[in-house]
Amino acid sequence: MEIKNQFAKKLMDIKAIKLQPNEPFTWASGWKSPIYTDNRKTLSFPRLRSFVKLELCHAIQENFPEAEAVAGVATGAIAQGALVAEELGLPYSYVRPKPKDHGMGNQVEGEIEKGAKVVVVEDLISTGGSSLKAVQALRDYGVEVIGMVASFTYGFPVAEKAFEEAGVKLITLSNYEAVIEEAAKTGYIKEEDKAVLAEWRKSPETWKK
Repeated sequence: MEIKNQFAKKLMDIKAIKLQPNEPFTWASGWKSPIYTDNRKTLSFPRLRSFVKLELCHAIQENFPEAEAVAGVATGAIAQGALVAEELGLPYSYVRPKPKDHGMGNQVEGEIEKGAKVVVVEDLISTGGSSLKAVQALRDYGVEVIGMVASFTYGFPVAEKAFEEAGVKLITLSNYEAVIEEAAKTGYIKEEDKAVLAEWRKSPETWKK
């Protein structure tokens, strides 16, 4: 089984991913969604936590072997980013959504050498907005972002376009298609649900069930 399917199954096994095509969730953005993802749950399961850490490390070694530092995106990827940096023996920092409003006013927490080649670790990619804000903060800080690795992506066209325009190569362990495949195999969703789930991803902001 491919890593993306293997990981999708593991996420569903611990209920980090829930699919409800007939009773959609409401996201913070107000979008209606047939899927809810909480990858942070993987931190509570030692074997799965280690699996995610090692697979993210492999993704970095394979795609970004020149990496000199790791940066996690707050808050979802702070812990996983630290685990990855520890495993790779690289310096680590994390990026806040916005600069602190007290103290030194930092947005990048930690210390990275100016000009260093940095890989960003992210938890979940939806529209890509918050992830790419972190990339911009790192660029403004004075480092070279060579790419991003993430646990999961919905694969929205808007996100793919945003990453392309920002010049950021994105590698993810699993994705929406793999979740649908595994959910259908196990009977978690019915065959007819697949069309509904595919339709949502094309235009999530206007989708209504």
